[in-house]
Amino acid sequence: MSGISQLRAWWAERPPAAGAAVMATGIVSVGLSLTGYETLSRIALVLAVIAWLALGADFGVRLVRDRARWVAEACTPGALTAIAATTVLGTRLSALGWLGLAEALLALAALLWPGLLIVVVRHWGRRMPGAVFLGCVATQGLAVLGSVLAALVGVEWLAHAALALFWLGIVLYGVALLRFDIRQVATGAGDQWVAGGALAISALAGAKLVTAHHANPYLWNDDDNGVLRAVTAALLVLDLAWYVVLFAAEAVWPRPRYDVRRWATVFPMGMTAVATLAVGTALGSGWLSGPGQTLLWIAVAAWLLVAAGAAGRVRSRAPR
Repeated sequence: MSGISQLRAWWAERPPAAGAAVMATGIVSVGLSLTGYETLSRIALVLAVIAWLALGADFGVRLVRDRARWVAEACTPGALTAIAATTVLGTRLSALGWLGLAEALLALAALLWPGLLIVVVRHWGRRMPGAVFLGCVATQGLAVLGSVLAALVGVEWLAHAALALFWLGIVLYGVALLRFDIRQVATGAGDQWVAGGALAISALAGAKLVTAHHANPYLWNDDDNGVLRAVTAALLVLDLAWYVVLFAAEAVWPRPRYDVRRWATVFPMGMTAVATLAVGTALGSGWLSGPGQTLLWIAVAAWLLVAAGAAGRVRSRAPR
């Protein structure tokens, strides 16, 4: 019984940002699928679904049994990982043809998004950690899944809604950047990488919107499509610049100890890889495939390291 008690104690300490583990695993699954490693992709997808279900159950239990803690955690940026994780899973499931389930996940994320976003933004302060960019990530996650489904099922209003969310996400990024404590680049425990990851998912959203226009050239006019293509390319360039800065900072100021916020490092790495691949396809820049695949395997290696650290943390709580 002591082992069960310690496991419960470890789980009870789980912060809201633990949803980044689902985001990281889900985006790695997406990347592996894009590069042809379908078996590995599906294994990662199963792990992501299991984690999402566990976190969802915990979300409901806390809402019923510990309302005060639930409300306190809902005010933190990490709460938005619930929305982002749901949209990442929906995006992967849509690629498998499970459109009904993907649509249900989009509806769930859209239902949670306005309330959580408003509460979180109202509690923003100054000199925030990288999690401040999760408002942008959650919003762009909806834009990605919405544009993917719009292209697959041919629903124009969904594509236009996704486009509106895309522009809103960029605005939220700018506001978050003003709140971000730049010193986190050197001292952050892992979530400083979301500064780049938010740009990556924004670039991915842009790429999916361009792809939706390919499927239905009447969504918007050529001038609007040209602006969208240019902004998407610029977002990817800015994301890659952040990637270089953050990677260099890890070398100059190494932080080898495990922290749950390290999942918020893996997600931007995986998202940058996926965005690079998707932008290359959408804009007809095939040369981006090589860099995208390289970035993906770096993300896979980071996922394995963080997963090993998480397993070691659980073992350290086991009874001797």
